[in-house]
Amino acid sequence: MKHPFALKRLVLVAAVILLGHGASAQFASGPPGMNPTLTKLFGKNTAFTAAGQVVVESGKQGQPVKVDMKFSMLDGKTRTEMDLTKMADPHGASQMKAMGMDQVVFISQPDQKLVLQVYPGLHGYVETAMPETEATAAAKDYKMEKTSLGKETIDAHACEKNKVTMTDDKGGTHEFIVWNATDLKDFPMRFQTTEQGSTVTISYKDVKLEKPDAKLFGPPANYTKYDSQMDLIQATVMKRTPAAAGSK
Repeated sequence: MKHPFALKRLVLVAAVILLGHGASAQFASGPPGMNPTLTKLFGKNTAFTAAGQVVVESGKQGQPVKVDMKFSMLDGKTRTEMDLTKMADPHGASQMKAMGMDQVVFISQPDQKLVLQVYPGLHGYVETAMPETEATAAAKDYKMEKTSLGKETIDAHACEKNKVTMTDDKGGTHEFIVWNATDLKDFPMRFQTTEQGSTVTISYKDVKLEKPDAKLFGPPANYTKYDSQMDLIQATVMKRTPAAAGSK
């Protein structure tokens, strides 16, 4: 017979591993440093894949937070693939991997106002509503002004370094420093912004200006949809630890 206390304890441990060790709880609406406003910086580059890194520096933190990812875009939709073990301590990383929770994919669908959080190791995903501010930002037209700051080379690409000011229809502004590759249709190889005391820098490499498969931007076939992340965790524990769940 399955022991209910043992099962609840396992569910709690899994939740702490996933939500408490720096993983997806921080990114409930998507990966760090990326939202529909920032996608405007890609200009006419609406279909591509690239490797990326986000670096978040804050005066309150001793060391910058770095997150590696694989990033794809197709006509406003985005897909970000991350390895969560690189953000956790060694113990948490090994447990996440054992539970199949080490890899996560975020799929942003601004047209549907949805964000999918997909776990390939679990063949499951969670669908959440995109925050209204982000959904509204995706539909806005921004006035963009550029000021040249010189030239630099990023990942062997000659870039024009620009200060970019984006102004929305209500007069709100966002400022960025953007490095546009002149040989890649002005693709932003790097952009940087500072808000609320934190500086976020996103850099790209291995850019391929090719149209990715549209299937990558929707729910994976044969994956189970869960109502919440906790439901996914509980189902995973029950499937993967039958012996432990039945122990005293």
